[in-house]
Amino acid sequence: MGADPFRIRDHVAGFDDIVGDIRARSLVTRRTVAMEANVAYGREAGETLDIFLPNGAGSDMPIHMFIHGGYWRMFSKEDYSCVAETVTRAGAVAAIVDYSLMPMAKMDVLVGQVLKAKAFLLAHAGRFGATPNRFSVSGHSAGAHLATFLFNRSVAPSGVIAAFLLGGIYDLEPLQTSFLRDEIALSDEEVRLFTPMRQEHDPATRVTIMTGELETNPFKTQANAFRDILAAQGLEARASQVADGDHMSTVRDLAVVGTPVAAALHAFIANDANEKPR
Repeated sequence: MGADPFRIRDHVAGFDDIVGDIRARSLVTRRTVAMEANVAYGREAGETLDIFLPNGAGSDMPIHMFIHGGYWRMFSKEDYSCVAETVTRAGAVAAIVDYSLMPMAKMDVLVGQVLKAKAFLLAHAGRFGATPNRFSVSGHSAGAHLATFLFNRSVAPSGVIAAFLLGGIYDLEPLQTSFLRDEIALSDEEVRLFTPMRQEHDPATRVTIMTGELETNPFKTQANAFRDILAAQGLEARASQVADGDHMSTVRDLAVVGTPVAAALHAFIANDANEKPR
């Protein structure tokens, strides 16, 4: 086991095999689920998202936005198309989002891009047969971190009914001394501005936080701490662990029918995200 708890490869057996499985599943999804690829949500290169539609798509459907992880510096929306399997099975339109990668772009750019993607989806939901009144979001790892800025109190009412955060990072300070210190080079100011634990959040958003039982301690302790912070701010927030799950198996299982993670996301969308804002 590696000493750095954030170096996921050192703590997940079969890391490359799991990533390969996720990508293979995503290729199948792109071939079998009705989709509109590379929809521009902004003017800059790479500011695109993929839309996936459920069977029997109609009107006023929920719309759900997923943000991939990779420590803000790897992977793409194409790698995680498979998440749309669970989202569309629950009867929602799935929007899988791309954003710029570090170190070529800084954190403020990435946060700005996911906010821009949300604004686009809320403004154009009808184009995809969805309604902006049923908008929810999920993210994995760095994607969960970025997702928190979609229900920040500074943009309240945020328009986000519910957020599903998997294996997220909610305190950036420890990363300044992690294996990522040179690659993403977070400044003290970036840590202050973009640490979710230091932010205020929209009390109208319900938040589900999940981690794998086998994740390293920072992911589990941050999840519980962030849950407590959200609850203190008046949000309905709950945290749970996936038995025998690690940082990568949990995100793979988002797309695998019968797994606890896929069942949780399906129920989250089918139940929570179908409600209108309070």
